[in-house]
Amino acid sequence: MLIQTESKAQGWRAVAVFDDRGDALIFVGRSSTQVRQEYAESFLEYLDDEEREHVTTIQLQQWSGAPDAGRWIQKANLKLPGAVKARVAAAA
Repeated sequence: MLIQTESKAQGWRAVAVFDDRGDALIFVGRSSTQVRQEYAESFLEYLDDEEREHVTTIQLQQWSGAPDAGRWIQKANLKLPGAVKARVAAAA
């Protein structure tokens, strides 16, 4: 049996975590820097106003393991883009 593992991550992604439904994939990139630069635009483009109101956090995740046998590991929480961040703070 041959087991191949990757020494480098296969990718990075930003995932929106909601308070009332399952998580949503926002952006996938080759590096954490790329995801950090692009996730806010994708967040505003792919989620409507109602969905954005229910986002509690955005997780930065990294793929760990072989392409066909690995898992996503949470590395950090990303900032909620502008208007959403203000609404969450006002509600708290």
